[in-house]
Amino acid sequence: MAPALLVAVIGDFDRTFAPHTATNDALAHAATRLGIEIEIPWLATEPLERDLSAVRAADALWCAPGSPYRSLAGALAALRHGREHGVPTLGTCGGFQHMVIEYARHVLGFEDAQHAEYDPYASHLFVSALTCSLAGKTLPVSLAAGSRAAELYGVTEVEERYYCDFGLNPGHRRTLHDGGLRVTGVDAEEEARVLELPGHPFYVATLFVPQARSTPEQPHPLVTGLLRAALRARRRA
Repeated sequence: MAPALLVAVIGDFDRTFAPHTATNDALAHAATRLGIEIEIPWLATEPLERDLSAVRAADALWCAPGSPYRSLAGALAALRHGREHGVPTLGTCGGFQHMVIEYARHVLGFEDAQHAEYDPYASHLFVSALTCSLAGKTLPVSLAAGSRAAELYGVTEVEERYYCDFGLNPGHRRTLHDGGLRVTGVDAEEEARVLELPGHPFYVATLFVPQARSTPEQPHPLVTGLLRAALRARRRA
């Protein structure tokens, strides 16, 4: 029997926070559908500042909701490893936000790129407060034809649930998109809701929380896609 797939979740686990328990459940749903065994270690962010061995051992990464994390630096270090080493990576809600900051700092050269939850007065706020909170709302998302997200969903119009109050600063959207982290999903106001990194085995960020919609009967396609990408990467290794 093949060893269990190791899906490391970047985040400071809180069993009372619904998106965290939903993350575990969604991974279990997808694994059952695919007929595979998985292990789901949660990686607290502070130790990741000093030691990425658990990240390096993972077959896939999921940067979970729940920002601000205890350590911004730890979360960014883990995401950088996933991006640079081709580890299938999904970021949802807070994960989306931190994938933006990591890319802005280490690819686009904005060393002081910041998230408003950590420093609302920073000069380069790539993640800023939303005009209206999306927490608890289920809203439509339009996906770009040909994107990985559209391919996984099998459609270009979906509805998803949110838990967040922060998102990509519209003033930096063009910089991010033209710099390679592409906006492939938008809401009714054309605000960025899905990001993808072309050429990476799987590097997808959603401002919404797909795990909230996963069920045993209908595992979420993005989560199943993450596990499939990890299986493909393992076979190539």
